[in-house]
Amino acid sequence: MNFASNQTPTKSSPPTCLPWPREIVDEAGWRAFAESLEKGERELLSLWGERSSVHMAVLEAREPRLRIITLECREGSFPSVGRLHPPALRLERAIRDLFGLEPEGAPDDRAWLDHGRWGVRHPCGASEKIETDCDRYAFLPAEGEPLHQIPVGPVHAGIIEPGHFRFSANGETVVRLEERLGFVHKGVDQLMSNVSIERAARLAARVSGDSTVAYSLAFAQAVESAFDVTAPPRAMYLRALLAELERLANHFGDVGAICNDAAFALMHAQCGIVRERILREAANCFGHRLMMDRITPGGLTVDLTEAGAAALYALIEWIEVMTPQLMALFGDTTSLQDRTVGTGLVSEALARQYACGGYVGRASGRDFDARKAIGYAPYPQLAFEIGGSKDGDVDARVWVRFDEIKASLQIVRQILDQAPQGPIIAAWTLPEDWTREGAALVEGFRGDIFVWLRIRADGVVQRCHLRDPSWFQWPLLEIAIKDNIVADFPLCNKSFNCSYSGHDL
Repeated sequence: MNFASNQTPTKSSPPTCLPWPREIVDEAGWRAFAESLEKGERELLSLWGERSSVHMAVLEAREPRLRIITLECREGSFPSVGRLHPPALRLERAIRDLFGLEPEGAPDDRAWLDHGRWGVRHPCGASEKIETDCDRYAFLPAEGEPLHQIPVGPVHAGIIEPGHFRFSANGETVVRLEERLGFVHKGVDQLMSNVSIERAARLAARVSGDSTVAYSLAFAQAVESAFDVTAPPRAMYLRALLAELERLANHFGDVGAICNDAAFALMHAQCGIVRERILREAANCFGHRLMMDRITPGGLTVDLTEAGAAALYALIEWIEVMTPQLMALFGDTTSLQDRTVGTGLVSEALARQYACGGYVGRASGRDFDARKAIGYAPYPQLAFEIGGSKDGDVDARVWVRFDEIKASLQIVRQILDQAPQGPIIAAWTLPEDWTREGAALVEGFRGDIFVWLRIRADGVVQRCHLRDPSWFQWPLLEIAIKDNIVADFPLCNKSFNCSYSGHDL
């Protein structure tokens, strides 16, 4: 497949975004969308910028339909969405940091991704060189006696990514938690600009390593939508197979890690065994433990052999035996239940307000799953049920993971039974006409991943926006730990398992 063209475009046309057209609005229209978010008529999927414009992706509340709207920022500013809809605040702060566009009326004007260490301000816009080692950050005050502060991170005791957590506590009880992230900012917005499709695909696969399949799938679907290309049926089934193997490995890893933070090492060890076997079979079948770079626009780079399919059948049969045993071990261990039940509560109202996806949202009553709501291939042809709960605590987030494990096992078995034979990559070339735009919403193991991109007629990615589900989960972790003891923070944090890298861009 030829991704690039050396031809000069022969005609021009305004970009058309597929499968969800992008709409241009004025400031009044932009404010109307913000007000509809405040009223709960729509849900915010993402908010991102360019040098002179801002874009918003929303989900209609009454039907699973996406809308993408654009506002031209002729004066270098735009009406703040976060003023009415708090989930937009951190995204707006990131837009200001990267592009210099000012959200008018925003209640929080602090930098978010920019810590003053880049050597420039607004690197994606009219960049301005600066000389500073680090900016001071004004954490929100918590007043009252006898409150004290506990700073944690950004360097942690474990081998994990960096993030700073500032606790205000009354004795052992947490009164407020405030996060400061951005320590693993990689300049993804710049790296994904003016590069080939191949280069951009590799970058997308590396935004958050534990979701490399999901990001690759979302990027590939966005490119395919932009050029109205359909991957072969076998490729669609095998893409879903890779996605479900990634989901299984991560859920088993998370369940074990949560139990380990409650000092139940046995569960951690058993879940680790399952996760490791999944990764080894992934390497045997697809040549890479994380299955990185196996999904590409147009299809796949590697096929599944008959021997690989037989190995995966054996794997899921073994997991189907192990899973009920692990569920019983978790549910019947009183010391674990004592730590997880009622800990780290997130209300259904907040989960819906933040359009919180994945197990965090489903454990708090928001049952959105892009595999069903959007229904991208091959999931409409597969039978599976997604579990949920309204309890909203650590325990519920574990049980929802178990439900998703059972669903993924169902899906993997159906794929192995039903996947048709045939090619795994579509034969197509870039049309030599005009700039195209595409978007995709894919269900990763943490929740829905959104991708929007614009590709020039010469096959160069002009702009690509990637939104990790963690953008709407990190703020809820601050709520979840409130009124819990400090010692329960590792449990709450691990039950969310938000991505630092996927968030920090």
